[in-house]
Amino acid sequence: MSMTDPVADMLTRIRNALGRGYPVVDVPSSKLKREIATVLQKEGFILSADPVEGAPHPTFRIRLRYLGEGRSVIHGIKRMSKPGKRVYIGHREVPSVMGGIGIAILSTPKGVMTGQRSRRERVGGEMLCTVW
Repeated sequence: MSMTDPVADMLTRIRNALGRGYPVVDVPSSKLKREIATVLQKEGFILSADPVEGAPHPTFRIRLRYLGEGRSVIHGIKRMSKPGKRVYIGHREVPSVMGGIGIAILSTPKGVMTGQRSRRERVGGEMLCTVW
C-alpha cells in the first residue's frame, strides 16, 4: 500500500520516538525528507541524519537530541501543508514560531530552508512544518 503523505510519516516517527525516549529513528529515504532532516540538524534540533547501510530499501537514521534528564530538544513538531490542503506563503507572511523559539520549514524554489532564511532571501514557498 502506498503512503499518501511521506513527510507527515517522518514527522510522526520523530514525534513517537521522542515520546518513547528512543535515541534514534529510522525513516524511509527521499530527497525532500533528507533536506528537512538537514535543516533540523543545522538548527540543532537533531544530532545527525545518516544513511543506513544494508537496509533493503533506501533508509536514513536520525539521531535525536536530548537535554539532561531525558528531555528532548524538540517540544513539538507539526505538519502545516498537507496533500489535501497545500499552504503557500510569501516571504512577508512567514510566521514567527513560538515567539522566535521555533522554526518554520519551507520548500522554496531555492530549496528547503527555514522561515528566517526565506525572509532574508526574499523567497516564499510551501510551508512544510513548524518545529519548536
